Amino acid sequence: MTDFDAQWSVPGIVRTMFPILLVLTAIELGSGLVLDTFEGTLLRYPSLLVLVPVTIGMAGNLGSVLAARLSTAFHLGLLSFEATDDRLAGNALATVGLAVTIFPLVGAGAWGVQTALGGTALPLPTVVLVALLSGSLLAVLAIVVTAVTTYAAYRFGLDPDDVVIPVVTNVCDVLGVVVLFGAVRLLV
Repeated sequence: MTDFDAQWSVPGIVRTMFPILLVLTAIELGSGLVLDTFEGTLLRYPSLLVLVPVTIGMAGNLGSVLAARLSTAFHLGLLSFEATDDRLAGNALATVGLAVTIFPLVGAGAWGVQTALGGTALPLPTVVLVALLSGSLLAVLAIVVTAVTTYAAYRFGLDPDDVVIPVVTNVCDVLGVVVLFGAVRLLV
């Protein structure tokens, strides 16, 4: 059996992914604990409650798209992990551009849902600004987490396709909660 065959066997996959999934499970529990500490704020401002799953999901999506692009570039031999790598910089810039474009719309949508359902309203500009600030910070953090995880997978001889997306989405879940509530504490 070759190394390639061993890597793609059930024991090889379990050996690679089981420790990673255990760590990611602990990270997700941390996210839930952080979210629990902000229950009062969420119940007071329902538009923020609407923002939580969307913010977490969008951060994971941005990180996943970047992870897929970096993993493909890595497999094609086009990624150098250097500060002067145009492909890395271009993908990072595109990720920030997507966040700056999408998150204000997410904020406006959350405000619209909250307004349609009733409840204590935060002003539209406040909700949009919270979404924009948290989304912009999450994009930068997703870039860092994705680049570091892709590089770590490369250094440890792991396939980035197997490792990076689960790590990035789970870490972005936690960061999404923390950054969103950091923005809320700053702006609300």
